[in-house]
Amino acid sequence: MIAQLGIALFGVIGIWLSQDASAARRKWACIFGIVGQPFWFYATWTAEQYGMFGLCFLYSYAWGKGVYVNWIKK
Repeated sequence: MIAQLGIALFGVIGIWLSQDASAARRKWACIFGIVGQPFWFYATWTAEQYGMFGLCFLYSYAWGKGVYVNWIKK
């Protein structure tokens, strides 16, 4: 139940912000997306959805790239 709530909350906010017209708000999308990833990993692993579990690594990489580009890179 907690995993599903985390997926819904952080996933929807991340996707919503990724489409925002404001660049200042749009850069927060990757933060919410990456925070939601542990919930995805847990949910897919415990449900034995190993294909989706593998995709979580790609999604994490994509959100992580956003964190790097928007927050770390000068």
